[in-house]
Amino acid sequence: MSESESMLLKVEGMDCAHCVRAVTEAIKAEDPQAEVVVDLNAGTVSATTILPRPRVATLVEEEGYTVAQG
Repeated sequence: MSESESMLLKVEGMDCAHCVRAVTEAIKAEDPQAEVVVDLNAGTVSATTILPRPRVATLVEEEGYTVAQG
């Protein structure tokens, strides 16, 4: 089993509870043990997960949000 990694992604387009739920559920669907914190005011998603950063970014983008590169 892979080791969990903490990451912070800057995400555009999130502004409500539905956004929080959609992003959280998308990540947890692939890693049920993931810890996900969405900060709408800061426009960030903080995740501690076994998933690699590019996969987390893809999952967020598949929900309709834009992940800033960098």
